[in-house]
Amino acid sequence: MTSWVTVVAEGQRTLTEVDGEVTAARVTLQTVADRVGVSRMTVSNAFSRPDQLSPALRARILAVADELGYVGPDPTARALARGSTGAVGVLLTDSLETAFTDPIATRFLGAVAAGLHPTGLALTLLTTAMGEVVPAKDIALDGAIVYSCIPRSSSIDWLQRRRLPLVFVDQAPPDGYPSVTIDDRAGAAAAARHLVELGHRRVALLAASAIHPPGQLPDVAELLDSHVTKERLRGWLDELEPAGIQPSIMIQPPYQAGPEWARRLLDADEPPTAVLCFSDIIALDVLAVARAVGLRIPEDLSVVGYDDAPFASHVTPALTTVAQDVDAKGRTAAALLVDEIAARRGASRDDAAPARDVTLPTRLVVRASTAPPRT
Repeated sequence: MTSWVTVVAEGQRTLTEVDGEVTAARVTLQTVADRVGVSRMTVSNAFSRPDQLSPALRARILAVADELGYVGPDPTARALARGSTGAVGVLLTDSLETAFTDPIATRFLGAVAAGLHPTGLALTLLTTAMGEVVPAKDIALDGAIVYSCIPRSSSIDWLQRRRLPLVFVDQAPPDGYPSVTIDDRAGAAAAARHLVELGHRRVALLAASAIHPPGQLPDVAELLDSHVTKERLRGWLDELEPAGIQPSIMIQPPYQAGPEWARRLLDADEPPTAVLCFSDIIALDVLAVARAVGLRIPEDLSVVGYDDAPFASHVTPALTTVAQDVDAKGRTAAALLVDEIAARRGASRDDAAPARDVTLPTRLVVRASTAPPRT
């Protein structure tokens, strides 16, 4: 006589013993339905639409599912059925390490995640293409946020070719796409104006490889593809050039300007009395190098950062910087993307959703790292 004995439920498979031989059979909705004596739809509702069942019946179904090791409908199958993956991407130009080490990027991603939380959408981090691996082409997504990427990125091209809902952040968007930026030009202008009003004439701009000495200003529009870098450079020059100041300019790809560039700047034959930095992280390098070469801040050198990172008010001396509302930027980007996804599905746009192109204000925060130059 043939005997069937369930041995153990393991994951989504049930191990059974048939005449002494153990075999594995995949546990499905139908397996649970057969055991409980209900339809597949009733079991599905127990997981995805609990309001359709009585509490007692749902509890019974879930108990049997747990006994069999069934954790619920397959996510891939559910995604196909509803035409949605339940995930959105954030495309980064830099390595994923930047997302976890740069305080502004980390805070932005946290704000995006908080904005998405009520929707149930998951967040997927995408890097730019690495050889044949192109996450923007291969990963299933409902939409994506393009965060401070170079316009010619092949990953952006793939996202557009997939016709996904997109929101562009910290860059000029292609026609027809919503965007979130901060008023970088105005913020940089306020920082430069502060130094001019303090009386500084020898000013350096540390945006991020080649040094452009005074009197040899580069074409700002062609310096980098980075929208943020261009806008901040324009803002600085908006105030310095009318004041007759021709600054030394050092440009390097974002997030790679380290102490060596600050040292080259301060070792010049006629070093600056003030430095305007692309970010607070770069300003931190300048502070460290200045101390190493015996310069006092702000008596010998004034330093201005950008972003108002959490550490800016705690370093010594506290850093003068331009503040941006990173939390608002992340929440706004998330709201725009959710609205775009809903519109793509034919739902009406949320009346409370923000405008499709949002520019957030900046403000200068004056602290102890700036002072008039020594006479």
